[in-house]
Amino acid sequence: MSSPSEEPVPTTPSPLPPSTAVIHDLGYRSYTGPRLGEPAVARAFFVTGLRNSYGLGRSGRSKVLPMILLGVMLLPALILVGVLVQAKNLLGLDDQIVAYSTYPITTQLLISVFVASQAPALISRDLRFRTITLYLARPMRRTTYVLVRLASLTVATFVLVAAPLLLMYVGGLLAGLPLGRETGRVLGALVGAALLAACLSGLAALVSALTIRRGLAVAAVIVVLLVSYTVVSTIQGISLDSGHGTVGQVAGLFSPYTLVNGVQVVLFDAPEATATPPSGAGMGLLYLATTAVVVVGSVGAMLARYRKVAA
Repeated sequence: MSSPSEEPVPTTPSPLPPSTAVIHDLGYRSYTGPRLGEPAVARAFFVTGLRNSYGLGRSGRSKVLPMILLGVMLLPALILVGVLVQAKNLLGLDDQIVAYSTYPITTQLLISVFVASQAPALISRDLRFRTITLYLARPMRRTTYVLVRLASLTVATFVLVAAPLLLMYVGGLLAGLPLGRETGRVLGALVGAALLAACLSGLAALVSALTIRRGLAVAAVIVVLLVSYTVVSTIQGISLDSGHGTVGQVAGLFSPYTLVNGVQVVLFDAPEATATPPSGAGMGLLYLATTAVVVVGSVGAMLARYRKVAA
């Protein structure tokens, strides 16, 4: 037993083993190539948005709905072309079975579902997952982001609407319909398709930008597009029966489908697809002005909305 006066003997730590770590020169250096800037970013962003609208570059599940809608949009046009080509002489047909300008209203449910499903995918998702902060960190302004997103959705919607019209046009030429007449009509219908795509995309994008929940945005867009048409067509039918056609013409301003069809009637003397189409120069100018207000107003409202988004 040690005595209390003894002091503890200090111990020296054992030497550490020699280190085997090696510093590697990986050769990292700063980028010295050309910087393409905002225009290149905007082009790539537009192409990506257009591809994503049809599920290209996304998961297989994302491709199902837009591709089905595109196929179902083309199917009635293909059937009409088949009947026109095969039974033109038998049925005494000398015109398209369904006019180019009325086809979008006939298939409005499919168009509305497409816009309602793809607008939140392009708009609401960026806000919900905060990827908008990454986009704005690049050399791309908020104005460019809004315009490119709207352009992607508009072109995707235009492709959906215009594809069956072009199919009907080719079928009409194969059936021997007059080339000049069919070309003029289909060009007017394509202008109407572009205006319809711009109106629908602007409204759908604006609704989608107001919420980060995709399901809520989808439901809201469908309500705005389909319910508005149902209410407008009901008012037009009642006004026609009661002899108050002017009321029905004014009501046509409150649905994108009736609005654009009215513009086609005014500009291209297209077949009427509503109960009370616009008549007279004054009403025609009102339809044109309202279309411009919807398109430009949607863009302006989107820009105002994104000024409040934190980068």
